[in-house]
Amino acid sequence: MTTEVNISTETVLTSLAVNSAVFGGFVVAFILFRAKFYRIYQPKSFTKLLPPEDRPKPVSVFAPRMIWDLIRKDKKFLIKFCGIDGYLFLRYMGILTLTFFFGSLILIVLLPVNAVNGVGHDGFDQLAIQNVDDRNRYFAHAFISWVFYGSILYVIYRELYFYNNMRVVIMSSPLYGTKQSSKSVIFQTATPQFLFKSELRKLFDGVKNVWVLQAPKDLAPLVNKRDQVSMKLENAICKILTQSTKRYLKSPDTFVEGTSWSDYVKKRPTTRSFPIFGKKYDLIDHCKTTLIELNEKILDRQANYEESSPVNSVVVEFISQYHAQLAHQSVAHHMPLHFTPSHIGVEPADINWFNMRLSWWERLVRSWAAVASIIALVIFWSIPVSFVGMISNITYLTNELPWLRWILDLPEQLLGIVTSLLPTIMLALLMMILPIFIRNMAKLHGSVTSQSVELFTQQTFFAFQVVQVFLVVSLSSAAASAVTQIIEDPTSIMDTLATNLPKASNFYIAYIILQGLSGSSSSLFQVANLILYYVFGFAFDNTPRKKHDRYAGLGSMEWGTTFPVYTNLAVIVLSYSIISPLILIFGTVAFALLWFTYMYNLSYVFVSGPDSQGLHYPRALFQTLVGVYLGEICLLGIFAVGRGWGPIVLEIILLAVTVFVHLNMNSSFDRLLSVVPADAMKPLDGVSETPSWVPSGDVENSHNFNESPFLSEEELPKKHKHKKRKQRSLANVPLLVDGEDMGSSITTLGPLDRFFRPWIYYSYETLRTYLPESYQEPTVTDEKQTKHAYDYPSVTQQQKVLWIPKDPLGFSSQLIQEFKGVIEISHERASINNKGKVEWEGDAPTSGSNVELDKSDKQLVDS
Repeated sequence: MTTEVNISTETVLTSLAVNSAVFGGFVVAFILFRAKFYRIYQPKSFTKLLPPEDRPKPVSVFAPRMIWDLIRKDKKFLIKFCGIDGYLFLRYMGILTLTFFFGSLILIVLLPVNAVNGVGHDGFDQLAIQNVDDRNRYFAHAFISWVFYGSILYVIYRELYFYNNMRVVIMSSPLYGTKQSSKSVIFQTATPQFLFKSELRKLFDGVKNVWVLQAPKDLAPLVNKRDQVSMKLENAICKILTQSTKRYLKSPDTFVEGTSWSDYVKKRPTTRSFPIFGKKYDLIDHCKTTLIELNEKILDRQANYEESSPVNSVVVEFISQYHAQLAHQSVAHHMPLHFTPSHIGVEPADINWFNMRLSWWERLVRSWAAVASIIALVIFWSIPVSFVGMISNITYLTNELPWLRWILDLPEQLLGIVTSLLPTIMLALLMMILPIFIRNMAKLHGSVTSQSVELFTQQTFFAFQVVQVFLVVSLSSAAASAVTQIIEDPTSIMDTLATNLPKASNFYIAYIILQGLSGSSSSLFQVANLILYYVFGFAFDNTPRKKHDRYAGLGSMEWGTTFPVYTNLAVIVLSYSIISPLILIFGTVAFALLWFTYMYNLSYVFVSGPDSQGLHYPRALFQTLVGVYLGEICLLGIFAVGRGWGPIVLEIILLAVTVFVHLNMNSSFDRLLSVVPADAMKPLDGVSETPSWVPSGDVENSHNFNESPFLSEEELPKKHKHKKRKQRSLANVPLLVDGEDMGSSITTLGPLDRFFRPWIYYSYETLRTYLPESYQEPTVTDEKQTKHAYDYPSVTQQQKVLWIPKDPLGFSSQLIQEFKGVIEISHERASINNKGKVEWEGDAPTSGSNVELDKSDKQLVDS
């Protein structure tokens, strides 16, 4: 019979073998496919979908050179082509890789302590804490936990310091400081008094534009219905044209010059008022009639939208980011739950307009309803996840469930697959289902922006991951491995679980192997994108618009669900790092491979999504502390079971220190991470215009500016001219924050000083050198477009232009004339070839981006 020890070792080895094979297969396929399928593997470099300045230089087709080039990418490259959020995600993965790598040094101490003269375990269990027989050896684990977890606390503090200053550098740069969104604040739950532009100008200083949101309640549904009918009509017309062309190509004699499309088509498309049982209508005529009715209603409501009652949200644009931050950070109203929450730096495209109308009480009800739904899901989701945890230790269950003993007769390799690969895959699949539900709960919660939806998702999904992937699986796995002892002595359940908890580490090593090898390589190979682009595109894209959207729709990362997966993986490694230190080696390799994968994908495949200014990064850092807490608590439980009183005292003190440091870091950085401080927006000389501050009035005559010790000799005479001016370019204007760093230099710092003195190494002046040149240029805006930027989209939304292919029979021209005055139709840059297939050569008529494909792009479309 297979022993329990061999099973735990076989679990890890089987997982390593299978996932290594998968990893090798995906990597080889990636290397072979990358040179041919540019649209999948390097779309940012080889297509004209992006402006020339946003296209990274193509990476070498020679694999070793590609790896070397990626490793050598500097910070400016990563920030420019991966975006701030992408750069900080890569930094998070890199920091964890280095932390686990240097943390692996604790194996020098802990492996001999665990393995020598223990209780007699074999395999990987011999190297873990459950093999320790002498409780005095727990002192080694306690002291090592002080060193290792203390280092983690410092690294998190250091990274919070880095992010705080980096965010200030970004937000005060000319690119961000001059953005309309940086100067605009959304205020929810405004009182009726302040739903007038004149009153808002009294409330705030430096107001430039005000949007009091107004729209008839039925306007948005009408516009959405018109879009649906338009797309239905476009699909029907394209189908008519392709079918007619194919019929003509098969039998040209069937067509007589001057024949109308209606006479040539064998069967006109139809629709029903209700699926299956509804009344049948001619689709073309029905869409035409419906569009006439909808257009009449929509145009009437758009022309008179100002007569409708305003919702209780307003958007205020200020003359500068400084004035916007003053309004955002101030208490605008004396009543509770009014003029709150406020949001700054939000692009109009990132607003969930439906939630802008919520009252304070509706927002509270929705918030509690969303939280209650998620808690209920966590409880019920524990059932299938517990089952997965039991499968990982199913061999232990055979002691009490004899009918399962046939499993022990399986070959060792197959048994390893059942106990390692199967449960890890099941767990990964279970976790893939949740994001859609959680994002819907975020919208139900009342989140107004795409960024707040992702931040809510990150917080919730991480909690879900920790509870289900770590706690439930660990406890269920420990319970399964100790089921016999628990049945024989139920009163010892806590001691038994604490003793058997380390055995779950083998399952998590297998899970980390799955994520590090199969997860990284499958992401690199882009399995899903290959299927979606080539298989789904071939099967379902039968109109110019669908083909264009498939080609032009570059993917972006959803940070709300990406961060929690790897933060939870870090929590698992940290929790078991002292209990089963071997996990640090697997964690190092896994995070290194994942770092490389995302380095490539973010640089050459994915484009930036909604800009959160990197706010997911500090949240992930704080969430990583959960691993420190869980590791300390698990050690405390193991020490308590082993009656190691000295280690218990040491671990309690460490836990108290962790809480103290955590609370102080939270209170120190919490507010700074959501605002832009004044010293990063105002000029050092007090009068010059900066990217974030514009002098209002005769500012220099209203203050007596003393000579600043931080101004250079060249600038001292300039500040006495007492006139409003723009000093040099905005990027070169010294800010008040520059005075703090005057005279500091990192060139004299050694490696240890750079690590232990972040206030110098990560100073404002130093981090400003991280930014690419594009951040030094002010944002150029069109006043005509910005004037209506924050109007309800339905108020200004125009009817789409239908995009159909030009056919050889001339039917497309007939349909364009037939619908003239109802809806505009265009057959420009789209046609049907001599095989009856739809082709397109440029952008959709309504996009306005004027993207024209060159020959290489056309080849990509056809490939």
